Amino acid sequence: MSPQSLYLLIALAPLATAVVAGFFATGFMGSWISRRGAHLLTILGVAVSFIGSLVVLQQVMGGHTFDGTIYVWSMIGTVKFEVGFLIDPLTALMMVVVTFVSLMVHVYTIGYMADDRGYNRFFSYISLFTFSMLMLVMSNNMMQIFFGWEAVGLVSYLLIGFYYGRPSSVFASLKAFLVNRVGDVGFVLGIGLLYAYSGTLHYADIFAQADKLAAITFPGTDWHMLTVACLCLFVGAMGKSALAPLHVWLPDSMEGPTPISALIHAATMVTAGIFMVARFSPVFEHAQNVLSFILIIGAFGALFLGLIALVQTDIKKVVAYSTLSQLGYMAVALGASAYQVAIFHLMTHAFFKALLFLTAGSVILGMHHDQDMRHMGGLRKYMPITWITTLIGSLALAGMPFFSGFYSKEHIVEAAGAAGIWGANFAYFCTFAGLFVTSLYSFRLYFLVFHGKERFDLEHGPKALVHEEDFEPLEGEAREHAIAEQAHHHGLPKESPWVVTVPLIALAFMSVVAGVWFIQPLLFGDFFGHSITVLPQHPAMADMAGEWHGWVAFGLHGLTSVPFLLLVAGFVVAWYCWLINPRVPEAFARSLAWVYRALVEKLYFDWFNEQVVARAIRGLGHGLWQRGDRHLIDGIMVNGTARMVGLAAATGRLLQSGYIYHYAFAMIIGIMVFLTFFVLMVH
Repeated sequence: MSPQSLYLLIALAPLATAVVAGFFATGFMGSWISRRGAHLLTILGVAVSFIGSLVVLQQVMGGHTFDGTIYVWSMIGTVKFEVGFLIDPLTALMMVVVTFVSLMVHVYTIGYMADDRGYNRFFSYISLFTFSMLMLVMSNNMMQIFFGWEAVGLVSYLLIGFYYGRPSSVFASLKAFLVNRVGDVGFVLGIGLLYAYSGTLHYADIFAQADKLAAITFPGTDWHMLTVACLCLFVGAMGKSALAPLHVWLPDSMEGPTPISALIHAATMVTAGIFMVARFSPVFEHAQNVLSFILIIGAFGALFLGLIALVQTDIKKVVAYSTLSQLGYMAVALGASAYQVAIFHLMTHAFFKALLFLTAGSVILGMHHDQDMRHMGGLRKYMPITWITTLIGSLALAGMPFFSGFYSKEHIVEAAGAAGIWGANFAYFCTFAGLFVTSLYSFRLYFLVFHGKERFDLEHGPKALVHEEDFEPLEGEAREHAIAEQAHHHGLPKESPWVVTVPLIALAFMSVVAGVWFIQPLLFGDFFGHSITVLPQHPAMADMAGEWHGWVAFGLHGLTSVPFLLLVAGFVVAWYCWLINPRVPEAFARSLAWVYRALVEKLYFDWFNEQVVARAIRGLGHGLWQRGDRHLIDGIMVNGTARMVGLAAATGRLLQSGYIYHYAFAMIIGIMVFLTFFVLMVH
């Protein structure tokens, strides 16, 4: 098989299975394919892509890369709109991450969605999403990345609103769609600026002109063109990667099924913006002001959006706000010009965050679809596999030495401290303080769900599943006792089936070893080559490269570092506050009521969008409708013109009397006016 054929197979296998399952398993064009056939078909397609991606990664590590056109889609004059692939180390790494996580989610979905009526439709959607993401990361030109960019947005809209009968799901999908459109406006403008001044859509040609483009000033201003273009591109990344203030769609997107949270909102779609900035790093390096902006936006998210996770009671929303915080860490690495560190954390985060979302889904299954952590507790003995994989994911997220998250987060903090640009001190503080916050909310979730007393006999839990009419022969205390006993035994949590736990184990394994396996080639080797901008002279990277003595020595050193002490402090505080003495967080909530209220209200971002932005837009729309549409267009331009014609016609009708002497008189008056005008003009 030729390389081009292999690349096409990797990209198109999920598309083909998505189309077949969507058309012939959902009733759209018949239901010829069963539920079993739908999941086997789509899993096969993603498995083919994953195996092919591993082959491509091996080829790339052997020095084989590719940058070429597969298909010319359209031509306008001399401008070609092409479908092409850029296969280099960055692309190969992203392909493996996307297809591996997608494969795990496909297998997991068999168990999680077993009783769902939209089972086949769901498999079609997630395969279509995999195709869209592969087209994005494999693109070699701006037209194709825009196609993939919009395609993942469309499929995410379908998946977030999967339960379209729920008003909350419809609202969440519309919110995600609209917020992403705001970012996409910036993305389109950035692409347009780069094309207008470079005359090409091809990455390599644009990057080759980076020095020339950096010297161009934006018309009418003192701003450099690349500064404006990169700022627009990053606005697109803010929407797609849920960076503040365009992050508001991601927590609400938890309305979709849990497998989607792992696939879209942890490992793939939300990392598209991070990938895009890294891909365009040759031009971002010429826009230092934009890098400072990226650094500050990322630092804010790393700390302050992580704080919101401390007050969430929905298990999925805790993990969602954790994702926002970790995306902030990636953005900090981008702003610090440590692009390889950002991609390294993107990869490690994909494994342990997908793991945490899927373990949350396993807990939800065990709790009969109750997502409130206040109704859980003591699940360790009922769900041992889910318990141990959640612990592994939490340790990786918190940055425990020798776990994958430790190796990537440690370098982000160091890169922020040595960035040397405006905002670096703020970023260093936020990323450092965020280590404690991450540990605190991670172990808060862990202790509330798996330790402490069992709280799932509450009326909101399994007791609600018991039919009280079955106990009508009993009366009084005997009846109440029988109901409680039945609720306790009938509703006891239980471990999820193997199709759920096997992906958990695979992701847990990668959450432990990914950092160990990849830190040397990604950060201190020549893995990326010229696929992204790697700055050997970067102060932090140069210092760490000089002190690098292998992953074991680095992990042992981590056990004596301040970040490890912050991790331990977060663990101890979480253990005491939510396991030993739950009155402590309640006292903090009372004594710092304004802080607690701000966190509960999500730092008022939603309030601002709804009460200020939305009202302003509604007011503007109403004003344009009343004054622009009704008064100016309808009232003056349309109806006014009609009235003028009517007035002229009415006046003309009065002059048409039918008497000859009236017409003769009008002619004489006209001749007199004409002669008077002519005489005046002559003199």
